[in-house]
Amino acid sequence: MMPSSAVPGWRLLPDVHDRQPEGDDTMANDTQNQTQDTATGGSGTSYNYLALFFGISLIVIIILGNILVCLSVLTERALKTATNYFIVSLAVADLLLAVLVLPLYVYSEFLGGVWTLNTYLCDALMTMDVMLCTASIFNLCAISVDRYIAVILPLKYNRNHFSMRQLVLIAATWVLSLVVASPVIFGLNDVASRDPRFCKLEDDNFVVYSSVCSFFVPCPIMLLLYYCMFRGLRKWSIGRNRQLACSQRKFSFSLKGIKRDRREKVNYLMPSLSPDPANQGVPENDLIPTQLDSISDLEVPEKVQEGNPEENGVKCSLRSPKGSRSKSRRVSGRERKAMKVLPIVVGVFLACWTPFFVVHVMKVLCTLSCDIGSTLISVVTWLGYVNSAVNPIIYTAFNIEFRRVFQKLLGCQT
Repeated sequence: MMPSSAVPGWRLLPDVHDRQPEGDDTMANDTQNQTQDTATGGSGTSYNYLALFFGISLIVIIILGNILVCLSVLTERALKTATNYFIVSLAVADLLLAVLVLPLYVYSEFLGGVWTLNTYLCDALMTMDVMLCTASIFNLCAISVDRYIAVILPLKYNRNHFSMRQLVLIAATWVLSLVVASPVIFGLNDVASRDPRFCKLEDDNFVVYSSVCSFFVPCPIMLLLYYCMFRGLRKWSIGRNRQLACSQRKFSFSLKGIKRDRREKVNYLMPSLSPDPANQGVPENDLIPTQLDSISDLEVPEKVQEGNPEENGVKCSLRSPKGSRSKSRRVSGRERKAMKVLPIVVGVFLACWTPFFVVHVMKVLCTLSCDIGSTLISVVTWLGYVNSAVNPIIYTAFNIEFRRVFQKLLGCQT
């Protein structure tokens, strides 16, 4: 998903600092023989077949899971929301990564990290890897911007309409991702000291540059936006709870203080407190008021006027079919539910990709005092790719609408 080691590119398999001197034929031949032994058998065979099995399984899971995400949003009306179109863009990035990048990465891992294809394909592969992984995090950042607008500026946000602003955000994520990765395709790797046996980024400065642009800049922005959103939702929730508590203390549901004209404005059934011949044959339970679905559907006046209790009668009504509540209150409730899933997606993303970027930047900036082996590089790279498979699992586990549509598409709905 993310700039995994721009496949072998960001991976820095045998690092440029670890290469044997060109003039030492004996050491170079020994290194080549060891590489061939690893690729064809010997002590590395078990690891290589394990990488092949794990890689193929991961590719299948990523493809199936993210196809389900795309189909769910495109076929289910309830899921056709602005936020979910950003999730589709994220799923497309993961899908392309599984189709265009991971097969060649797994092939290289199976051969012990040896690149047997031409250098042009290597450069194209690294460009796609950096671009698609950067697109993933930029999509998450775009989602955070969209959520911020929905929560902080609800009156300017239409949840069920895909606006031009959202289209621009999605387009910008892909264009900027291509810009970050483009130096590789324009010849950054064409250096005289390049070893064609290894597909990697030859410029250490580009490793730092791409890491900063793809991860270390957008991630703090994304976290800051989510912090502001949660803070805003918290204030909104506290204010609403205080308002409801205040209304319960100041209002009485007695009909004695309500004038007849105000009683007619109450939109749900009220039990009669006086005998009525028309009600003599009706059971008492039938006169119980219609129950509100939730306390949030209760209209509470913003201010209570002091004075005659009869002037401060109950102003309770069920929401009309067209909706009588303010748009800000209606949107806030929906966005609160959406916020339950997205922070989990972001948290898992950071857990999967932070080790990768930290390790690779340290490998470039700390060449002498840091001992970072190829095993650690491989582990953090695989961990990053795993993130592309877990997002559909998160949607299924924490979003009942996605879970229901997944079951429907898979034919296992009971």
